[in-house]
Amino acid sequence: MENNELKHNTESMKAANQPGIYKLIIFGVVVCMVGTYLRFAHDSWQMSLVSWIILFVGAIIAIKGVFKILDA
Repeated sequence: MENNELKHNTESMKAANQPGIYKLIIFGVVVCMVGTYLRFAHDSWQMSLVSWIILFVGAIIAIKGVFKILDA
């Protein structure tokens, strides 16, 4: 049992489990949800363009959080 506890108590696991990383991912997902909502809320090409930009920014934020976990 002690060997299993040591395997999950490494520095990389502690770094990967920081709450800030998961808050970043949740923020990115919320931004993506706003972008998705705006895609269907209005029917103009300007709003569609803005919603796509918001959607991609949110995706980049969420992916940045995932890469922080993988880098840890």
